[in-house]
Amino acid sequence: MSNRSLARFAVLVVLFMGSASLSGQATAPALARNVTTAGPNRPAEVPEGYVITPSGYFHPSCVRMIEEGETLLADGRVEHPDGTVGANVPVCSYPHYTPTGLLVPADGRKASGAEVDGWLEYVSATTTISYGEIAATWVVPPAPTTLDGQTLFLFPGFEDSNDVLSIVQPVLQWYPPGPWAVASWNCCIQGVEWESNPVKVNPGDTILGTVTSACKAGVDDCANWTVVSEDETTGKKTKLNKSPAKGQVWNWGFGAVLEVYGVEQCGDFPGNESVEFTVELYDQNLNVISNPDWIGTPAATGISPDCNYGLDVTATQETIEY
Repeated sequence: MSNRSLARFAVLVVLFMGSASLSGQATAPALARNVTTAGPNRPAEVPEGYVITPSGYFHPSCVRMIEEGETLLADGRVEHPDGTVGANVPVCSYPHYTPTGLLVPADGRKASGAEVDGWLEYVSATTTISYGEIAATWVVPPAPTTLDGQTLFLFPGFEDSNDVLSIVQPVLQWYPPGPWAVASWNCCIQGVEWESNPVKVNPGDTILGTVTSACKAGVDDCANWTVVSEDETTGKKTKLNKSPAKGQVWNWGFGAVLEVYGVEQCGDFPGNESVEFTVELYDQNLNVISNPDWIGTPAATGISPDCNYGLDVTATQETIEY
């Protein structure tokens, strides 16, 4: 996760075994249903029973679902389609861990040692003010040819490079034993990872992922953003509507990211050789940036398995190879 993860997460409450994991649990939003429990190969520091998310390892009570038509508010409460608002704010009382097993703040983006866990390869760009939107399309790859309990994430997204507390991202995700699905994520209000209701997708389907300002053009620190994960082939979509940004300025755009957990052999990756993202990045006035100066960050050297990792970066197409 490079140096930006030193400020990525808010300070978390110390774990008290046996205590309630969330305030107002009786009326809290539903727990996420599709996440996978980390297996015996998880980092030793990660407690048993934690689950894998695009932001690392979380206690399962701290991964919450946003249903269709619901809106996540800035204080962590949920507004329902009928306009009513939940009385209590879900607050995570458990620590969470980076992909390498460290309590935050810590370096969790890069793979550690000989393991492939976390952000493996990615393409990013920065601006001095704020971006207004990112829109990426890519094709769902074939399923992996081998199954070792691995988890795979492919996505674009936004962060604040000066104060990295959260990330918004439309995600194509593989939880064992499959199939592929898409969902929209926002991490981490009150230490909670928020996920929209996942939609199953098929290899060969075209995915459109967008993160869009809900403010008028020119606003530098928009408080609300809409995150949409859509299967353009079937027309099905899942979104976070006007999701809060907690004072973040989205000046760090990610055109393509491959994040993995539990990969033991090259067959654990999708059953092809690469995924190509076609990306449009917009400035805060919602004008397309013709050349965002994308920078590719390749896989670290010395990791195992040693597959055909690589990046092909242009102004509009970002290809991740494995």
